[in-house]
Amino acid sequence: MLIATWNINGVRARIDTLLAWLKEAAPDVVCLQEIKCETEAFPRQAIEDAGYNVAVHGQKGFNGVALLSRRPMEEVVTGLDGDDADSQSRYIEALVPGGRGMVRIGGLYLPNGNPIGTEKFTYKLAWMDRLEHRAKKLLSFEEPVVLAGDYNVIPMPEDAKHPENWLGDALFQPESREKFRRLLNLGYTDALRASTAAAGVYTFWDYTALAWQKNNGIRIDHALLSPQAADRLRGVRVDSHVRGWEKPSDHVPVVVELDV
Repeated sequence: MLIATWNINGVRARIDTLLAWLKEAAPDVVCLQEIKCETEAFPRQAIEDAGYNVAVHGQKGFNGVALLSRRPMEEVVTGLDGDDADSQSRYIEALVPGGRGMVRIGGLYLPNGNPIGTEKFTYKLAWMDRLEHRAKKLLSFEEPVVLAGDYNVIPMPEDAKHPENWLGDALFQPESREKFRRLLNLGYTDALRASTAAAGVYTFWDYTALAWQKNNGIRIDHALLSPQAADRLRGVRVDSHVRGWEKPSDHVPVVVELDV
């Protein structure tokens, strides 16, 4: 099973790019982030025509997440417990059948948190606490779990071309990185780092300052695997070439292959 995550940065603006990549990559499940549209406005028909079932947790103009699956999805969950006042659409989860059992997939768009010292950074850290609570509960099911999405966290210095440029950014703060490590310490595996220790593997390049042309990137899109999923990991790839396509997102797909 190929499970991908991609911050599409506006699904309606990039529907042609998405459809072209779906045809090329043929993923079984896709976690989309930053769809930037309400659920009713999601281009469902075009994606269903491409062979995918769709589950959407949208929000007008901002945020928004979706799951695309070649197989039927069950037990769809939207949002995280712990803050009834939170109206931001950032989490969606479903059970997807594989050939040898079910896989539970959570797609997430973690808050950016900038600028530091504001309620936005406080919200980011609180949201990560809520994610940790859900991640811990999912482990108790003792089933393959994939938590994939735009985490807006640079875990280590080697995950940035110029880590010194991110010292004042919420993505690279000690608090953000510590909470990411807490997820790993629960028992989750960073799928890409289980596949390679190489530096220079990035998933995001800013639109400005020729970041893509200079390969001035960062790795902030991650797939974390429960022990049952990690045992079935066959490989990870980053489809970085998509960043060079016409009208690209500033993120690229990360694809995890599981033997399920």
